[in-house]
Amino acid sequence: MPADDTDAAPSGRVRSRRTGSKGASPAIEARRPGRSPALTRRPSATRPPRSRGARRLYEQARRAWDRPLTAYYLILGSSLLITVLGLVMVYSASMIKALELSLPASYFFRKQFLAAAIGTGLLLVASRMPAKLHRALSYPLLMGAIFLMVLVQIPGIGHAVNGNQNWIYLGGPFQLQPSEFGKLALILWGADLLARKQDKRLLTQWKHMLVPLVPVAFLLLGLIMLGGDMGTAIILTAILFGLLWLAGAPTRLFAGVLGIAALVGLMLIKTNANRMSRLSCIGAIDLGPQGECWQAVHGIYALASGGWFGSGLGASVEKWGQLPEPHTDFIFAIAGEELGLAGTLSVLALFAALGYAGIRVAGRTEDPFVRYAAGGVTTWITAQAVVNIGAVLGLLPIAGVPLPLFSYGGSALLPTMFAVGLLIAFAREDPAAKAALAVRRPGVRWKTMRRRVKMRPSGER
Repeated sequence: MPADDTDAAPSGRVRSRRTGSKGASPAIEARRPGRSPALTRRPSATRPPRSRGARRLYEQARRAWDRPLTAYYLILGSSLLITVLGLVMVYSASMIKALELSLPASYFFRKQFLAAAIGTGLLLVASRMPAKLHRALSYPLLMGAIFLMVLVQIPGIGHAVNGNQNWIYLGGPFQLQPSEFGKLALILWGADLLARKQDKRLLTQWKHMLVPLVPVAFLLLGLIMLGGDMGTAIILTAILFGLLWLAGAPTRLFAGVLGIAALVGLMLIKTNANRMSRLSCIGAIDLGPQGECWQAVHGIYALASGGWFGSGLGASVEKWGQLPEPHTDFIFAIAGEELGLAGTLSVLALFAALGYAGIRVAGRTEDPFVRYAAGGVTTWITAQAVVNIGAVLGLLPIAGVPLPLFSYGGSALLPTMFAVGLLIAFAREDPAAKAALAVRRPGVRWKTMRRRVKMRPSGER
């Protein structure tokens, strides 16, 4: 009967819903013949909850990594964390050295804290300066650095420390190392020079790429090597190669300059017994017949005794006269002894984040000066960190360069913090980052919210 048919169909549907049967609808079964109910589910439904959570976490991290202000926060956060952690380690590593010199235990820490305070001011000033002003300062800074580096070589004005004559005493406990400011001067001047030549389309000719950049860099290198500072010369050479690489130097030209620099460096090492002994201490596990590998071996001892989480702040044994220069060149070894593998890996992660952010700023800009300057600063900080940490680990010869933002030394800290301020300024000048910062201003946010309220058709607040 028709009435029975109409009653049967709805009741069949109701029964299929209540019992939870998945094959109750013939239409659905006709669309997917031969499939089991379990295979008809969507892939997201069959995915385990843990994998869905991991996928969601990965997507959130990827979106956060691609935000316009990521580089800005990475540069600011990593540099400040390295500086603060460096202040703590300088205080811990220099206490015994200060007492040996009959000085207060916090002597070196107070000087480093003063330099960090001045450096913070320089960082803030540099981060607010436009690129045009940085370019205008490049020539005066280069001339000033060359003038001071010449003064270092004049007897009675320049002073030698640990065999290297590269210091000028300013009176009292304060002294200046002009070669540290020469790194910053070469970066700013070289970036401005290459940017102007790129605007005129001259970088396609090798002579315009090399002149006058390479001669001026060799002038700085010559003044540094007159004082015997091989480590600073290595970092300055790395900066020069970084600028040439960013300018698009051909492989043959790049290899030629690199070969000449390697040959000159080998000659300088061969003619100096101290440098030869440092080269022979790579990977050394023995002090040597005359103790020439004392510093390298005791640096390994400090790292090895730290374990996973270290012996605790202030509990280092090697800083009690066993490890020379524990608060400058080998402060990373003291950090490994007191903070352990976790502490050293944290320092490496902070430097990696700073280096990545600098590369990101240099790669995303359309301004050639910003690209060359950001790339030069990133090359400077990362190369110096690699040389210092590699020496502590016994993988590279001891070059006598401090760990950027971390080791004791105001002459090294001040230009480095100014360079970090450069990176922050360049990160802020990115169009997407500038728009994101503008939205976060209180006035703009209030106007934006008010505009949104007015545009609502319902008039509800």
